[in-house]
Amino acid sequence: MYRKYFKRFLDIILSSFALIILSPIFVILIIIGTIKMKGNPFFVQERVGKNEKVFKLLKFRSMTCEKDKTGKLLPDNIRLTKYGRFIRSTSLDELPELVNILFGDMSIIGPRPLLVSYLPWYTENEKKRHNVRPGLSGLAQVNGRNFLDWNERLAYDVKYVETFTFLGDIKIILKTIKKVVLREDLAIDTTKTETNLAEERKKWESSYKNCQ
Repeated sequence: MYRKYFKRFLDIILSSFALIILSPIFVILIIIGTIKMKGNPFFVQERVGKNEKVFKLLKFRSMTCEKDKTGKLLPDNIRLTKYGRFIRSTSLDELPELVNILFGDMSIIGPRPLLVSYLPWYTENEKKRHNVRPGLSGLAQVNGRNFLDWNERLAYDVKYVETFTFLGDIKIILKTIKKVVLREDLAIDTTKTETNLAEERKKWESSYKNCQ
């Protein structure tokens, strides 16, 4: 019952309530973000959702669009502003995802939505992560977040899909709140912790072939 009906109902209720309560913060961040980012305060990127359906993820922009003389974007650590560091450290950059949840692209709890370019690199078992809506937070996020390697992160995603329950989701929500408040497992500059799934899998394939 929870998996089929109540989970989506809970997503609608919680996201609607949060959007109403946090609307003053939204307005403030839109105004500040417009000034700091010199334009659009939102970051929009295509991600993969349930049943591998592609949707547009919304976040508050934390990096500028500054480019070098050749027109190439400057490194992330240069484009990440003080304002951007603040909204990342407080997870305020994630708030617009409540709109994604309300529209049905995402859920409060589930595997984090990843890049479309990663689709060819999942194993058959890892593809199970797309059997449910991606989440604002998830099992991997309360067990290490960006400090997990890809195999660990995707394993947590599959475990969640296979075992999630109402009480389990409540526990993840409470753990998420704790980690946000205490700023645990937080990587503000993800270039220091994040690896590219495609690059990692290519290296693994190359290593595997060399051992044949």
